[in-house]
Amino acid sequence: MKNKRVLSLFSGCGGMDIGFEGNFKCLKKSINTIIHPNWIEEDNGEWIRTKNTGFETVFANDIRPDAKAAWVSYFSSKNKYANDIYHLESIVNLVKRAKAGEKVFPENIDIVTGGFPCQDFSVAGKRKGFNSDKSHDGGHLEVDEPTVESRGQLYMWMKEVISIVQPSVFVAENVKGLTTLEDAKEIIEHDFADAADGGYLVIPARVLQAANYGVPQSRERVIFYGFKRKNLNKKALNELQKIKISDEYDPYPIPTHAYNIEGKNLYPFVSCKDALYDLEEPDRATDLSQTKYSKAKYMPKGQGNIEIKLDSISPTIRSEHHGNIEFRRLNKENGGKHLEELNLGLEQRRLTIRECARLQTIPDDYQFILPKTADNKGVSASEAYKIIGNAVPCILGYNIAMRLAENWDKYFE
Repeated sequence: MKNKRVLSLFSGCGGMDIGFEGNFKCLKKSINTIIHPNWIEEDNGEWIRTKNTGFETVFANDIRPDAKAAWVSYFSSKNKYANDIYHLESIVNLVKRAKAGEKVFPENIDIVTGGFPCQDFSVAGKRKGFNSDKSHDGGHLEVDEPTVESRGQLYMWMKEVISIVQPSVFVAENVKGLTTLEDAKEIIEHDFADAADGGYLVIPARVLQAANYGVPQSRERVIFYGFKRKNLNKKALNELQKIKISDEYDPYPIPTHAYNIEGKNLYPFVSCKDALYDLEEPDRATDLSQTKYSKAKYMPKGQGNIEIKLDSISPTIRSEHHGNIEFRRLNKENGGKHLEELNLGLEQRRLTIRECARLQTIPDDYQFILPKTADNKGVSASEAYKIIGNAVPCILGYNIAMRLAENWDKYFE
């Protein structure tokens, strides 16, 4: 059967793209085989390879050269055209070129995905929302009034892409903070529904906690779904318009792990210890991403100056410079709790690049530390922390994709 074609926006280093394609390595504990017995393609004990979803990324886009370098490095092993698939340009410019008559986007797109920029909606930021003073290309706006070309309104340009390519479904992602910023969630739902002259049914957005899907991290994200009305069959259109969508037609993935919920057949949440158990210390590691970690000093106050709890999930992996990355362990003087490790002589240090990637469920064969070449600018350790923190956890993306894959014929046949 032919793969469904995915157009990925705000792709970053590809966490959502990896999840949407499947066929990647992850911890076996992250896949609940009671609820989803057919999701494992290859079982290697503690580690497995997930089944293909039937989706294929045919277009990716971001403005960060380091994100493209990392994305192309990973996806080149799956697709020899990876460098051509990823377009390093602002979505605003892409849409303007397309509207001027240029063939920018591929045809026959089935799904559009995109985690539009979240800094302006995050509770950790200044919360300027739609009134962001940042430009679509990463710079500062040169006008005083809010504009549709600001970073806080880039979802409107995602809507324009949806209007141009008209997929059967789109999936948009942002931070939970968006739901508490005035009427932002409702405004975005309404605006998305206007795509293609009102051609999309946008169902009420929901917040998903990644830890309830096998991700060893507290990461809450609001997910928007839109379905092309003309493509839905009559039964699906009726079901998706109900105030309470039936379990059978609900596009939101079923929780698989019990972090802050209870339910039948749920696995225990995946802990930091589960995720990091087999990693060597940086001075003994051969994986370049495991040898690199922030040397920023411990500060008694401020973000990033706590150690992770091995028997629990990690805090949200943020898109940060070196100084705000959590500690893998602290010294006793600084309140360190991992006494067994300290007694073995293991030193205080922050999380490595690989450890952050593991907590985001990004597979180990994804290399983040890349040298500069004639074709790309490479990726430094500082840049790697940022693009990892920006990513959608692959396992969360996989749960979203597989739910769509399993329901596709129910919606569109």
